[in-house]
Amino acid sequence: MRKLDGDIVVLGAAGKMGPSLVRLAVRAVHEAGTGANVIAVSRFSQPGSAEALQAAGAQVVTADIADDDVLASLPEAANVVFLVGAKFGSSGNEPSIWATNTYLPGRVAQRYAGSRIVALSTGNVYPLTPTGSGGPTEAHPVGPVGEYAMSCLGRERIFTHAAHERQTPTALIRLNYAVEPRYGVLVDIAQKVRSGQPVDLTTGYANVVWQGYANQVVLRSLLHADIPPFVLNLTGPETVSIRAIAEQFGRIFGTDVTFMGQEEPTALLSNAGRCHGLFGYPDFPLAQLVELTAGWILDNQPLLGKPTKFEVRDGRF
Repeated sequence: MRKLDGDIVVLGAAGKMGPSLVRLAVRAVHEAGTGANVIAVSRFSQPGSAEALQAAGAQVVTADIADDDVLASLPEAANVVFLVGAKFGSSGNEPSIWATNTYLPGRVAQRYAGSRIVALSTGNVYPLTPTGSGGPTEAHPVGPVGEYAMSCLGRERIFTHAAHERQTPTALIRLNYAVEPRYGVLVDIAQKVRSGQPVDLTTGYANVVWQGYANQVVLRSLLHADIPPFVLNLTGPETVSIRAIAEQFGRIFGTDVTFMGQEEPTALLSNAGRCHGLFGYPDFPLAQLVELTAGWILDNQPLLGKPTKFEVRDGRF
């Protein structure tokens, strides 16, 4: 962070990743001694969420940035991290999903045309690929399945257009799937195993990555923002077997595991070799993530209650 000049504004700071990313940014700025401000922007609909980030050292702005006047009034910042996105409930609510995932990025790109922007995207912009392929690299042709994924590709296209038109250095981070003890693919599987529900094997493989590592990569990508945009797959190094993970949770919980369906030959995967080459491997390996998740659930700790729906294959979320 010593190489990064100017304040950092985080848009969508109260979502699943936002609070931990903001805290990391505050710590990094403090350790770097740059004196930069970290500005957390969100509607902060969850009671206490704004106060928690303020106590952590962030400047907090409560705002609905879908309002053009509100967006225009936001503080200036040399660095913008865009975490805003809509996924769940997209089926039947397609116009709203497109407005959030595609239209709003255009407004943000115009508002912060003079900044560098890192925008969180998703591996859903890729098609389903063979499970033994290692997943698409950034050079692989995109092929979004369903309107949610299409709207996310729309977000990338809008930010890319703005980068060229306004000379805005930009990075597009294709993430799938971030995990931590309260949510993620591992939590989804662990809950089913512990409750005796069958685990669907149709989508038999996935990628996961520790959210703390994902936060680091997003922030460090500010220094890689470029024209044309710097595009990066962000996930773990393993192609994770859903069957094997479920069986591992079963052993930890002392529970019999039941399955339904058979593994299809394709899945939503990404090859994050470029990411690991630039930023190193995630500091939490898969086995440790499984143990951490199992311990959290065994201790009956709170969960976010936001399933990833990683099993979905038709793009309808």
